[in-house]
Amino acid sequence: MSEPQAAGSVGEAVTASAVGRAVNVLAALLLALGEGSHQLSIVAERANGTTAAELSLSVGAAPLRVTHCAKEYLRFLALLTFALEYTAVRHAVLVATTADESFPRACGWTVRAGWLHPMEARALQEALTPCPEITEPPRLAYPVPSLHHPDEPAEEHTHE
Repeated sequence: MSEPQAAGSVGEAVTASAVGRAVNVLAALLLALGEGSHQLSIVAERANGTTAAELSLSVGAAPLRVTHCAKEYLRFLALLTFALEYTAVRHAVLVATTADESFPRACGWTVRAGWLHPMEARALQEALTPCPEITEPPRLAYPVPSLHHPDEPAEEHTHE
């Protein structure tokens, strides 16, 4: 007869919940950003330093395309998961840059309380200002699309 297995630890449950929220965040981002080529960048401040990860993807009539290798995708998802779990990360920001014909445009969120919340305009502009040695084109900040939190009731729209 085999010995009973110990139930999963609280830490495992918290991590599983954060992974689920990370997947929900990615789904909400894709719906909010819509069709086009998007670059998602997350920067997280941890006790031992700052960590960043990026994910480039294209959304359109064809299936979703991720242009990074599996290792980079998993790095992005892991950092997003740790940011959402918020015990190992002090502060995190996620910026989405969308390619445009004339110039890129961007919006951003801060990660707190297990979800993404719109960044204030000033903080977003600071995040978008490139360092002097960076030669990338400036990004136009635009209002952040709202992200539906799966634990909140959906707004009911009535048609009169």
